[in-house]
Amino acid sequence: MKITLQAAPIAAALILAFAIAAAPQASRPTPVPSRQKTSAAPAAAKASPPPAQKPPAVGQLRREVRLVNVAFSVLDKHDHFVTNLSQQNFEIFDNNVPQHVEFFSRLTNLPLRIGLLIDTSNSIRPRLQFEQSAAFDFLFHIIRPGKDMAFLMTFDTEPELQQGFTDNLDLLRHAIDEQRAGGGTALYDAIYSASRNYLLNPPLPPSGNDVRRVLVIISDGMDDLSNHARSDAIDMAERAGVVIYTISSSRDWLSPDQRMAEGLPFKLHYDTGDRVLRELSADTGGRAFFPSQVDDLARAFANIGTELRTQYSIAYTPSNEPDNGKFHRIQIEIVGRDGLDVRARQGYWAPSPRGTAAAGGRH
Repeated sequence: MKITLQAAPIAAALILAFAIAAAPQASRPTPVPSRQKTSAAPAAAKASPPPAQKPPAVGQLRREVRLVNVAFSVLDKHDHFVTNLSQQNFEIFDNNVPQHVEFFSRLTNLPLRIGLLIDTSNSIRPRLQFEQSAAFDFLFHIIRPGKDMAFLMTFDTEPELQQGFTDNLDLLRHAIDEQRAGGGTALYDAIYSASRNYLLNPPLPPSGNDVRRVLVIISDGMDDLSNHARSDAIDMAERAGVVIYTISSSRDWLSPDQRMAEGLPFKLHYDTGDRVLRELSADTGGRAFFPSQVDDLARAFANIGTELRTQYSIAYTPSNEPDNGKFHRIQIEIVGRDGLDVRARQGYWAPSPRGTAAAGGRH
């Protein structure tokens, strides 16, 4: 069974292959410099010139290899997560061309780096308290102090960071409670900024291991002020490896009679903003939620946390036109198991060849 995925960001990696030198002694390896920023030296201190770089020795090979990483979930017909599959159960295709899997892992229990985006525009003024309660409810269920971290960004006329990365729930609660509504709506600019400026290079744990990058957006899905298009926002999220989960703050989707009824935690029709929220989450491998009240969120938030820690990851180097500047669709075939469904990104944008413009639009 061939299943279409929703795709992956490109991770550029440089691989240096060195030929064995014929020298009598092996030179000592050069220490890798720290990624942490350092302050400039005082003016009185004399800066040491950087050591001159030696040209590559004969026989050294330097080439650039682009890895495509695909994070995805596997579900059975009852929507239960399937977590016991191995690499042998998957075959992956890039634009219908089979690919060699270079890395495979189960993304269990990885630290989370979460960007929480709250709509504070005039359009949600009547529902801001609903958004604030929903936001902290999510963090309370998901964040594990000492392991996971989150930041808070609001957006109305423009996106604004309210609280940087932290695992302190009190700081996050305070930042959430302080927000007031007003202004237009720049949803796409907020997604672009959060992905590019904060989740592209998030703080890593002391071990240096990778983290899961997640955006949770609480909004009605409307946008009237962004400088970036929706496609720009999705593209930047994909490049940063971000999965987007959206939570609708709209309360207008039940009729008065239906609002009085019990047991209606689902949406009966979708407006323009709802469709935007569904597209943002579907294109990046996440999910969209449409709760009728704050109490309906607990199960959805628990499902998000479970999904983030039960996904798989596959990485491969495209063998077919890796730098053609076009959108590549990814497919996966599950081998040896029937009745399973895959949820992930649709595809990824390949880099453009040097000196050419990127292709516009998916094909």
